[in-house]
Amino acid sequence: MQEYRQWIEEGETGERFRAFYRLLREYNEQFNLTRIVDEEDCKIKHFLDSLAGERYIGQGAACAEVGSGGGFPSVPLMIVRKDLTFTLIESVGKKCKFLERAVRELGLRANVLQMRAEDAGRQKDLREAFDVCCARAVARLDTLSEYCLPLVKVGGRFLAYKGSAAAEELAQAANAFAKLGAQREFAQPFLLSEEAGERTVIVAKKVRPTPEAYPRGHGKERSKPL
Repeated sequence: MQEYRQWIEEGETGERFRAFYRLLREYNEQFNLTRIVDEEDCKIKHFLDSLAGERYIGQGAACAEVGSGGGFPSVPLMIVRKDLTFTLIESVGKKCKFLERAVRELGLRANVLQMRAEDAGRQKDLREAFDVCCARAVARLDTLSEYCLPLVKVGGRFLAYKGSAAAEELAQAANAFAKLGAQREFAQPFLLSEEAGERTVIVAKKVRPTPEAYPRGHGKERSKPL
């Protein structure tokens, strides 16, 4: 994680991370984007955590993020990887306004869509259109898979950022992966800090098209996970 720490604190990328933090603090007073407001905590628990998935994203990848919220992991990833493009999918209008300003002021290659993830997965120009779809702090893995995998093209990857319950969630999501056309590649644990504890990046590969029935919509992804 030392290389990522340097990116956060030094040079041009360090300046952009500081600008992003200032913007996050400004909007957080109005929109409650995060409970983590201390700068050092934000570096560790948001920025470093977001960058843990960077190595699993190919050069020039077209990425989607479900439930973008405060822009994690997408904004830190775009700050350090200028080759990436992102479509940020967020259902809450106020959060979309924050994301639009962050994209504009930080000069990121992204567009923001105000819509629900289950609607995005059924939209023709978005369905199976992305090399990578990622999400952090959105839903349990079985539910999250149904939101994200319909957006991933065959051969692409789904990245889920998870905490201490990652192994349990992986076991419960095995059926969802199978039904949605994915196979688990690996689950990579890492330690953010002694205080922040262990985290895990789960990576699944899309091996066949997702059946047209998914995502089901009407809240079934959460109420009746696959």
